[in-house]
Amino acid sequence: MQEPLNITQNMDEARDDAQLMSRIATGDQRALQALMQRHLGRTVRLAARVLGSTAAAEDVAQDAFIRVWKHADRWQNPDEAGAKFSTWLYRIVLNLCIDEKRKKTFGNIDDVPEQADGAPDAERQMQRREQSARVQAALAELPERQRAAFVLCFYEEFSNREAADMLGISVKALESLLVRARKTLRDILQGERDGSEQNIGG
Repeated sequence: MQEPLNITQNMDEARDDAQLMSRIATGDQRALQALMQRHLGRTVRLAARVLGSTAAAEDVAQDAFIRVWKHADRWQNPDEAGAKFSTWLYRIVLNLCIDEKRKKTFGNIDDVPEQADGAPDAERQMQRREQSARVQAALAELPERQRAAFVLCFYEEFSNREAADMLGISVKALESLLVRARKTLRDILQGERDGSEQNIGG
């Protein structure tokens, strides 16, 4: 049976990352630039989802790659029983985001990048933007680890195992975070809807 293309591609990328990390550990700046080109976009997007600010996300991404440069010799190749580079990188990013969140209140939700809406109807686009803003505001009220788990699994579409590895927890603990996050989000959004209906009725 032929191996699925996405699995083969992921394995190839992991091998390429491992080679680049080996070069970075020897002080190769071009290898770092190549690694940044491959992972910077998703790194910024992930941080923006967690922090609610693209400006803060860019700072976190920059700090994360500085740490990659400084600590490349600490990373272990997956072939040597270490974690995939992307898992290691996103764990650094999430820890930096959590540290940042503890220092500041949630930023401007308008800074969060929205998913593209191909609908031509302007009213529908406005409703989608308003819904996205409400969800982002609700996400802001979640505890840091619940928010990180939710973003990894539902926005970035990592598997539960990958997300758990990035957060440094078990899959069972991740699933518990997701259950609590979904319940809290439902309660917040339901409360907003109930409040709006009361205001309209009044």
